[in-house]
Amino acid sequence: MHESMTHYMELLATNQPWNLIIFMAIPVILAEYIAVTELYILTGRDTGGALQRSNRVAGITVGFYFLGIMLYLLFTAVVPLTLQGAWRGPADVIAVGFYLLGGLPLLSMAALELGVLGKQRNADDKRKLHATLIAVFLVVAHIAMIFGMLDPNLL
Repeated sequence: MHESMTHYMELLATNQPWNLIIFMAIPVILAEYIAVTELYILTGRDTGGALQRSNRVAGITVGFYFLGIMLYLLFTAVVPLTLQGAWRGPADVIAVGFYLLGGLPLLSMAALELGVLGKQRNADDKRKLHATLIAVFLVVAHIAMIFGMLDPNLL
């Protein structure tokens, strides 16, 4: 047990490099890909639509991928840590909580791409919502990272 690090950092540090790849690299790389391609699409430079299609696939993929992460961590970490009173302080709860909270904009983006969310919106409004959802994910993920890197004894 690593009392001087949050469970968030412990998860990423354990089973190197696999946990880092599974829980950080894959979702963040997909989100950053979406963010960058979103900027290109919003400026009207994607005339062929290939970038929009790959952006859409990435949005659906990361939404369902992160749903799997959320369910896995909920039952293997959040519930046991809560039942055992094993949280390492507020920074620990904030880091894990914000990490999992990042799944909501990603799931919403996948739902938007699949036509489950935003049915009444026109294409421009959907694109703006899509850009907003990826921005929210990136902000929430960075909050998780910042608190995750703190020594939980500081708070």
